[in-house]
Amino acid sequence: MFFLATRRRRRSPKRLIRFLFLLIIIFCAAFFLSGGSAIFSAHTWQNASGFLPRPTQSVPANEMGDNVTENPKMSERLSRVLFLQRAVNSRVNKHAPHYVKLEDIPDSMQQAVVAVEDKRFYSHHGFDFEGILRAALVNLQSGEIEEGASTITQQLVKNLFLSHEQSFGRKAEEFVLALDMEWCYSKDEILEMYLNTIYYGSSYYGIGPAAEGYFGKKPRDLQLPEAAMLAGLPNAPSLYSPYVDFMMAKKRQFVVLDAMVNCGYIDKGIAEDAKIKPIYLAH
Repeated sequence: MFFLATRRRRRSPKRLIRFLFLLIIIFCAAFFLSGGSAIFSAHTWQNASGFLPRPTQSVPANEMGDNVTENPKMSERLSRVLFLQRAVNSRVNKHAPHYVKLEDIPDSMQQAVVAVEDKRFYSHHGFDFEGILRAALVNLQSGEIEEGASTITQQLVKNLFLSHEQSFGRKAEEFVLALDMEWCYSKDEILEMYLNTIYYGSSYYGIGPAAEGYFGKKPRDLQLPEAAMLAGLPNAPSLYSPYVDFMMAKKRQFVVLDAMVNCGYIDKGIAEDAKIKPIYLAH
């Protein structure tokens, strides 16, 4: 009898632990099902940045030229990752007169950019691993860098924050920030910011100034031939600007229109018609 009582007493702590563990599981399940998981959401976490000092407003890194900081402090890098929306708001002024909402940018412009810059934009999570492998194969076969694999999300991150320094640390930061960007923003928000910060050549940053500067139009009034030409400029703006070399800009427009056909945005007949339509520059 004494032996049995001892065994029962020895088992009781284990039973208590199992019972407490079960209670914890039940509590966590109820917590998440009742909406408690919201504390881990991007929106809730980013709102915590409201307790931090207001960041200094500045232009995106791609407009700073040589003035962009090559080696920011570790605290600044960490702050970007933890409170990305705060960092983005310090570089993107969505209330500026030249900032254009996505709803005011024609579908043809959006589709042209996605087709030629990042055709898997709507399916990847910041990095296009298939594109990376394809670009690596092409570059190995040619013996030089002929094709890149940066996504629109990566390019936005670089435009906003990063220098042109080629280092492992900068690429790692780009990788983390691109994933963070996809977590904190929708695809439409990322595309909108990209179109408003990318360099289109001839001193035009953003779709608003570019549409006005090249064609004397608001972005909403762009026709397919004009949208295709603009979408081709960021790849090499100093080379493809129609004010620098109109024929090169026209050839690049053909590449964009063919990419739109391959992605299924337009059919071949519409593309061929757009290729022969005249382009009238603002000056």
